[in-house]
Amino acid sequence: MAIRVFSFILFLLLSSSFLQVTRCESEAGNDVVESTEEGDLGIVGEDVQDFGGGAFGPAPGVETVCVFPKNPSRVVTAGEESELLVGMKNDGESTLKVISIQATLHLPFDHRYLVQNLTIQGFNNATVPSSAQAAFPYIFGVNKFLQAGSFDLVGSIVYEIDQHPYQSTFYNGTIEVTEPGGLLSVESVFLFCLGVGLVGLLVFWLHGQIQRLSKKTKRAPKAAKVEVGTGTRDASMDEWLQGTAFTQSQSKSKKKN
Repeated sequence: MAIRVFSFILFLLLSSSFLQVTRCESEAGNDVVESTEEGDLGIVGEDVQDFGGGAFGPAPGVETVCVFPKNPSRVVTAGEESELLVGMKNDGESTLKVISIQATLHLPFDHRYLVQNLTIQGFNNATVPSSAQAAFPYIFGVNKFLQAGSFDLVGSIVYEIDQHPYQSTFYNGTIEVTEPGGLLSVESVFLFCLGVGLVGLLVFWLHGQIQRLSKKTKRAPKAAKVEVGTGTRDASMDEWLQGTAFTQSQSKSKKKN
């Protein structure tokens, strides 16, 4: 099974260069159709057969796969065209006729919220015979006013087998939408200005704290000087020394002064 899927994807990548030529010729005129062994391919734009908006299931024996040939990271710039390849493998008994490829954009956490209906790309005379495989290009563009972020892309291909409509989902995954202008987006400029403002406030606060500490250091009182020989003596000690040579010498020194 893994080998079959790998060969299917390899077929898509090898077919991408041929489909580029087919798409350019189809844009020059809607009557131009390129024939291949897998079927006839003619892109006719948005003029697509209407099935009444019903949801159909996939046909038995039909497999689909999706490849982003020029954008493996699946990063889409808002307002610019992006391309993917849809591969189909028909293991059924009848030839299928490809009607259209369409996709929608949803919020990643809840698919009930539809963000945008993308291009409905119709085909003319695009068939895949039994026991064959084919690849079809799909060009879509995300609204240029869409905010950058992650969104879920759901793509499906509509086809007919024996005049019965079917629909297969070829991709249901996340893509990353970026704003035009590269690094100088509105969000990046806002975040840069916010960061600069926070750093400025932090520097201002630190400067105020340093000045406050320096003022407190200047206002601190000086330590009192210690004078030797001016201490008071205990009264009981003076009474005990009364009449001794020590008290006599003390009295003589006071008279001299």
